[in-house]
Amino acid sequence: MTNAPIPADKLTAEQAAAELERLAREIAAADVAYHQNDAPEITDAEYDALRVRNAEIEQAFPDLVRADSPTGSVGAPPAEGFAKVRHAVPMLSLAKAYTDQDVVDFIERGRRFFQRDEGLEIAFTAEPKIDGLSASLRYESGVFVQGATRGDGTVGEDITANLKTIADIPHRLKGSGWPEVIEIRGEVYMTYAEFAALKARSAAAGGQDYVNPRNTAAGSLRQKDPSVTASRNLKFFAYAWGYTTADPAPTQYDSVQKFAEWGFRVSPLMVRAKSVDELIAQYKLIEEQRSSLGYDIDGVVYKVDQLDLQRRWGFVTGEPRWAIAHKFPAEQASTVLRQIDIQVGRTGTLAPVGRLDPVTVGGVTVVNVTLHNEDYIAGIDSTGQPIRNGADIRIGDTVVIQRAGDVIPQIVSVVLEKRPADAVPYQFPHTCPVCGSPATREMNEKTGKEDSRRRCTGELICAAQAVEALRHFVSRGAMDIEGMGAENIDLFFNAGLIRTAADIFTLKDKRAEAQRVLAERREEQARQRELATGKARKNVRSAEDRNFEGLDKLFSAIDARREPELDRFIFALGIRHVGDTTAALLARTFGTVEEWIRVGKETAAAEDPLAVFPSIDGIGGTVVGALADFFGNERNDDVLDALLKQVTPKPYVVTVSADSQVAGKTVVFTGTLEKMSRSEAKAMAERLGAKVAGSVSAKTDLVVAGPGAGSKLKQATDLGIEVIDEDQWFARVGQQPG
Repeated sequence: MTNAPIPADKLTAEQAAAELERLAREIAAADVAYHQNDAPEITDAEYDALRVRNAEIEQAFPDLVRADSPTGSVGAPPAEGFAKVRHAVPMLSLAKAYTDQDVVDFIERGRRFFQRDEGLEIAFTAEPKIDGLSASLRYESGVFVQGATRGDGTVGEDITANLKTIADIPHRLKGSGWPEVIEIRGEVYMTYAEFAALKARSAAAGGQDYVNPRNTAAGSLRQKDPSVTASRNLKFFAYAWGYTTADPAPTQYDSVQKFAEWGFRVSPLMVRAKSVDELIAQYKLIEEQRSSLGYDIDGVVYKVDQLDLQRRWGFVTGEPRWAIAHKFPAEQASTVLRQIDIQVGRTGTLAPVGRLDPVTVGGVTVVNVTLHNEDYIAGIDSTGQPIRNGADIRIGDTVVIQRAGDVIPQIVSVVLEKRPADAVPYQFPHTCPVCGSPATREMNEKTGKEDSRRRCTGELICAAQAVEALRHFVSRGAMDIEGMGAENIDLFFNAGLIRTAADIFTLKDKRAEAQRVLAERREEQARQRELATGKARKNVRSAEDRNFEGLDKLFSAIDARREPELDRFIFALGIRHVGDTTAALLARTFGTVEEWIRVGKETAAAEDPLAVFPSIDGIGGTVVGALADFFGNERNDDVLDALLKQVTPKPYVVTVSADSQVAGKTVVFTGTLEKMSRSEAKAMAERLGAKVAGSVSAKTDLVVAGPGAGSKLKQATDLGIEVIDEDQWFARVGQQPG
């Protein structure tokens, strides 16, 4: 557990800037994990708390709003490997309600907005919130021509061929009366029965295990081979639409019923209601039926029924005002904690993981649960205050778990009356279980309190940290070495072929050894499949031929990354508190790797690092301290020197055209950008010599406003700042969208 956060209005400007940087980084990582990798790393509740905290600080410090603020983002950038599709109408997220009072507040906001319309009756729809993967299907003259994922809400992935394998998606609309062009939107999902059957087939073949239906459906939909998608028997519910040349019907409810006439499956639990009581009654009815539906839902969505009222009520950044998702409480179950294992992360954090007797929660079999840190196990937070009524967690305890947000399991309580008589308090290790180095809790200089996590001090001599650091180094957001994934990192590290990042670039010199370990792994995999299936292996091509071909591709991918972008290189080093956004700021500030290293070493040698390190908007004392620690470690010097003998990071160069009309100006982008993503807009402006700010102030020169622009647009108007739309922006900079 962590200390209670300082209220937003009590933060100093430096604290607020540092926290906004952390929040932007953590929310972006969570978006990628959920929307792009289909592997959530935090609960829905934790994610929502991050966004709420970010919004509170931005409201208290509007001048510190970052250019990469999560406020305007919906998901994650589309994954590589599929063609990109720009949504004609953005696919937005929904505001959340967790209590009945939240729903009452939503209804009251609507009534206040329309209070001048005497005698107006506002109707609402209520329908299950399917827990799957959002998709948009474009029909022209009734024919399905293109399908895409949500992506980041503005740009998604073209998965047309895979969507065509789903029986619930008609290739040609039935009936009549459909618009000339319409984008039908809905959710792709997998039933519990199909998920169980897939797990059984995979286990019999010695294949991968699958975590839950939602992630499996998402992964199935992103297969390069549509026949694999077809074999997964995915389903689709239609519930909304994007761009259309004509409304399907005057209301939300009647429009969805039209979808059914055109050949789509729609939820039979969708109803129309006129009061809070009716909406909440439907919520409770759907919640009661949840376990018998045969597929995952995680709440109920309410929408204003009349389309003309939807348009009048409009949008706030990233979401419609006229809709809200009423989330279900997490499902719970009890089981026994059999073991506590300690895993060591990239930065040395000792992370306890509880091993459980298998138990089914929400259609998913749970066997592991996060235990966070030693304070959490002891039943206290980092301030010494009790949690779970002060009950500690012991091996042998019966515990109540829940899939918080229906994603990551966590322990809700300990059933003390079932605690075994011989159960003893868990002793958290003070030495690293991997390398034996001392594991300590650092002191937070600002708060004067211990950090909640214990860390191994072994750094590069710790194999666990070294492996995790190498995995990070080659990952997509860092050096992006295709083919050098976690499995190959583990394999080559355990074989002694790589120990540091520099060794990756000399792996070609050890071709024979690399080919041998690959052949041994392939042989073991084949043997395991043979044991699992009872079928003799087929030796169509020799293992030597396959390994030789794979190594050539891997070596080519490694060589292709010998001149990385400077920001990628800095991020790949895995320095604590230096995420991709901070790495970009450092690269832009220092320009070359030599200058960055020079300043870093000067900072490390100084008695007061903050007095030496240059002031950079968006980088505070925490990052400066981390850089000083990194450059003050002689072992890191050796690793960095060896790496720079193998790679040459490109200088970070901003090329500004002599006739650029925005060079030197401060630009703010606000609202929903329809012809470019927020990151594309920022990159374009910076290439043209402009500075992109996250908030409007007297120093702002230009505001580019898209649909849904709110307070920033008002601020710009009040300050007399020039405001233009996207088309005018492209005309101003002399470029075409896309």
